Amino acid sequence: MADNKLFSDFAPQSTQEWIDKITKDLKGADFDRKLVWRTNEGFNVQPFYRLENMDDKAFMNTYPGDFPYVRGNKKDNNDWLVRQDIIVEDVKAANAKALDILNKGIDSVGFVLNWKSISKEELATLLDGIYMDCVEINFTKSHSSVELIQNLQALATEKGIDLDKVKGGVSIDLLSGFSTTGNFCHSEESSFNYLKEVIEAAKSLPNYKVIAVGGSLFNNSGSSIVEELGFSLAAGAEYLGRMIDAGLSVDEVAPKIRFNFATSSKYFMEIAKLRAGRMLWANIVKAFGASNEAVCKMFVHGETSDWNKSVYDPYVNMLRTQTEAMSAVLGGLDSFTVKPFDSVFAESSVFSERIARNQQLLLKEESHLGKIADPAAGSYYIETLTESIADEAWKLFLAVEDKGGYLAAFKAGFIQETIKATAQKRDLAIATRKENFLGTNQFPNFGEVLETIPESVLTPEDKTADNAVCETLKPYRGAQAFEALRNKTDIYAKENGRPKVMMFPIGNLNMRKARAQFACNFFACAGFDVEDHNGFTSVEEGVKFVTEKNAKIVVLCSSDDEYATIAPELFEALKGSATLVVAGAPACADELKAKGIENFVNVKSNVLETLKAYQAELGI
Repeated sequence: MADNKLFSDFAPQSTQEWIDKITKDLKGADFDRKLVWRTNEGFNVQPFYRLENMDDKAFMNTYPGDFPYVRGNKKDNNDWLVRQDIIVEDVKAANAKALDILNKGIDSVGFVLNWKSISKEELATLLDGIYMDCVEINFTKSHSSVELIQNLQALATEKGIDLDKVKGGVSIDLLSGFSTTGNFCHSEESSFNYLKEVIEAAKSLPNYKVIAVGGSLFNNSGSSIVEELGFSLAAGAEYLGRMIDAGLSVDEVAPKIRFNFATSSKYFMEIAKLRAGRMLWANIVKAFGASNEAVCKMFVHGETSDWNKSVYDPYVNMLRTQTEAMSAVLGGLDSFTVKPFDSVFAESSVFSERIARNQQLLLKEESHLGKIADPAAGSYYIETLTESIADEAWKLFLAVEDKGGYLAAFKAGFIQETIKATAQKRDLAIATRKENFLGTNQFPNFGEVLETIPESVLTPEDKTADNAVCETLKPYRGAQAFEALRNKTDIYAKENGRPKVMMFPIGNLNMRKARAQFACNFFACAGFDVEDHNGFTSVEEGVKFVTEKNAKIVVLCSSDDEYATIAPELFEALKGSATLVVAGAPACADELKAKGIENFVNVKSNVLETLKAYQAELGI
């Protein structure tokens, strides 16, 4: 055949030959330092993978729907439910909204009860007109889950609905509650006894989940993907162990557990996370003595992460949630929620909720991502990521087990300290722009001005109880520090005007343009009034211009060679009327510092701390 001849014309190349060729093209640059990605997950990612990388992976010979479910729980598709949550303040209003969004493509609805008790009559009103055997129905923050489940069962029976067709769940997550408050609402013993009651109450609803494992809490507290997965598995194992000790079997408990993961912007990592999670959970449940492999399936609800969402330039959040939704459904899950782009700072609007719904509907109805089981199968890169994440998450899971399980490890501070260390690394990466937040720490919208932002939007969420027995997790957003910085300037500008930062491009055309663009983006992150210029022909001309503009900061943009003479001349000409900043890291920096020029900004600068210092200098 022609194809066979085509391939036979090209001799096979070994991995070493590829590396040698790449090394040659790098022209002396170190292969590992230049091309190998050192992740926060504890393993390195190579620049390319080949078929030989698949040789030692046992799961490569498994099929979708088969243990350990790395390729998905379903044999012939990758379908998922599109979910939207509704805050219930009035049951009639919530019912009307539910019917509306169900007609717009939603097939899973979540009712957020905010710890309210709900009577059977109120539940009937809330679910009026909703086909309980066709729509997944979920409840969160319910005060009385046993009563709620009993009433739900009664309503289904009255309507003649088979109880095995009632799907959804109530989200009881004792461990997430403990992790955020530092204690249980009641005693630890009574809390787990209550959970057992809920499981027993839901026995007649075989497809209804009652235990939630809140992996999203770790994600939104700044954890790595490996930490989110490893600690979630530990929490799931804690629930299994506690309920088995209370007299239930693993077959009764495991099918009642649903993992709630958040999906971040690490596209391929997130696909691999879900695949690795199913594989590890299946083996954990099997080790607990499951009677059959079907009991070992991991059920997953996903949602877009809050951690990487921003207040400034918020429409960028739509781009983030779209890639997050895509990676989540490619990884395989049971249901997914795209949070509206404005949900982190405002009450979502009709517009933002519609966009969030349609983002999933486009993936399902137009891109057909639910049609193919395990769409990532065969990708050397994703298969390798799956194994790498599984290996590291398993190590973390075992470390938690060695400390006595999730609760014991949390009380000892191990989980908090681990996540905090990762979060601090990520914060530093954001501050130095090694991790970019478009519109926040990189390429901000210069003209964007927001009204006063509530303090709660700009600070970590602290739910620590007065009787907390340990440190707690405090979810936050990676962009908060930059947002607080810029909001501070916005508030100052209302009464004092916005400080002017002028570019001072002079000399070498290419260098001054590149450095002016860099410096404009740098200072605009703090909300300063940044203005560029086409270029000055002399220092005298430039000083006259920036003085008339009442610039508070003047950024010299030129080539390294020209800085040695131009920078001292400009420094003397300004006579302290404005702060002089040199864009770049010239070789003559020490000489310039000896002449009183102390301010430099470049790609190695800590953008956040540098801008805070300029704010302080300007009296902001």
